[in-house]
Amino acid sequence: MSPERSSPAWTRPQRVVWVLGDQLWLGHPALVDFNPATDHVLMVEAPGEARAVWNHRARIAVFLSAMRHFCNDLHRQGWAYTYVRLTDMPDEPSLAGRAQQALQTLQPTVLRLCEPGDWRTLESARSVAHGLGVDFEVLADPHFMCSRAEFARWALGKKTLRMEFFYRDMRRRHGVLMDGRDPAGGQWNYDSDNRQGFPSSGPGPIATPEQFPPDRITEQVLALVAEQFPDHPGSLAHFVWPVTRAQALEALDRFITVRLAPFGPYQDAMWTGTPWGWHSLLSVALNLHLLDPREVIAAAETAWRERHLPLASVEGFIRQILGWREFIRGLYWLDMPHMAEANHFDHHRALPAWYWTGQTRMACQREVVQQTLAHGYAHHIQRLMVTGQFALLAEVEPRLVSDWYLAMYVDAVEWVELPNTAGMALHATGPRFTSKPYIASGQYLKRMSNYCQGCAYDPAQRVGPKACPVSTLYWHFLLRHADELARNPRTALMVKSTARLSPEERDRITETATYVLDHLDDL
Repeated sequence: MSPERSSPAWTRPQRVVWVLGDQLWLGHPALVDFNPATDHVLMVEAPGEARAVWNHRARIAVFLSAMRHFCNDLHRQGWAYTYVRLTDMPDEPSLAGRAQQALQTLQPTVLRLCEPGDWRTLESARSVAHGLGVDFEVLADPHFMCSRAEFARWALGKKTLRMEFFYRDMRRRHGVLMDGRDPAGGQWNYDSDNRQGFPSSGPGPIATPEQFPPDRITEQVLALVAEQFPDHPGSLAHFVWPVTRAQALEALDRFITVRLAPFGPYQDAMWTGTPWGWHSLLSVALNLHLLDPREVIAAAETAWRERHLPLASVEGFIRQILGWREFIRGLYWLDMPHMAEANHFDHHRALPAWYWTGQTRMACQREVVQQTLAHGYAHHIQRLMVTGQFALLAEVEPRLVSDWYLAMYVDAVEWVELPNTAGMALHATGPRFTSKPYIASGQYLKRMSNYCQGCAYDPAQRVGPKACPVSTLYWHFLLRHADELARNPRTALMVKSTARLSPEERDRITETATYVLDHLDDL
């Protein structure tokens, strides 16, 4: 089957603009000065991308559906394009190989690309252009509010990089939540107001996020993914993600209007059967470039100034986008490719098999993994303090964990997934940009969720037959890394708590932890 073309009659283009699957907006820098008389758009679906890691089927569907909807936008513009579909070029599964075949047919003099969302794709595209002997242009991505060059200048000379200071600079530079030269409300950060768990009676009614039943294009994609990737993890039954610019704007409006106000206090809270909480679910639309971060931030700030929404909720949400999202992206490009191999604690255990099935007696892990399999989604605390911290405490090799996160979440693009996993969840990058490993015993999970109710394990016990594996491995981690953690002011108190342990208790913790680590698949 041949790739789809915009029309049967076409002339050799001067420039080909390769639009990647996470760059689906008409503000794409290589499309801004698009000349319909001499330019041509290339878009490529590649089964190899779905198998580079064992992708959740909903993640595959998000990218394919959004790409096909965007191609329709190009068609309405009347622009020339080549669209390589999943079932085209059956002998060439790779993204680079398919692009190379299409470019050999088109024979342009220039290949233009917006900065990709991952280092591998950038290098592959560069190799394709070099192999074909065409000029290669990489344009900065204006979607982001801090360019790679600006971030590199900010980071220059700093031994450690901290988001809080970067975030304050971004607030000043862009005039966000500022009253003159001072932060709105007199504080830069309202994080301490945003750490509540749900009450013991449960979260109560939660307004649902905007959801989008599949249209004809999405239904075709879902059928295609089910056919082509039958053995891949995850369900397609709950596919309600925005895949167009119009849908993304609806999702933004719904969040700002009815969900932003309660978001702040409960952004860390977890509860069985509550997959969305009060979270925005806008990361998919943002990471596909269906939404611009500026419009998202402006909508939140306007809601505070005009509708008097709680400042702690608004600031906490804006910090995720203007602060953490931009910070993480800058770090990714500053530290690649070696970030992908970072392994501060020298961990090399295999990823437990239940990460792919949710079949574990640990209620917290079962709830989050099964939610992930159903929806391709978990919020940041579920990722950081449930599946992420368990992988850290279980000494799993960081690359295996990063691959799992990249595979399983519909909003995953490597620039955002890898630093969050390697740096935040696993502390594999050491103190480079996080001040401590994020670890806690099962008691933290009991406080922030109802997961421990009816669990086979007791979070208050660290040894014995009912011992919670999270608690056991937490104490084992403190003992094993006591010297390093004691030197860190943010973890020194944790280590001091081990001083009250008798030699016999230490031995029992080590013995129990050794058993747990040797039987991770059986927990």
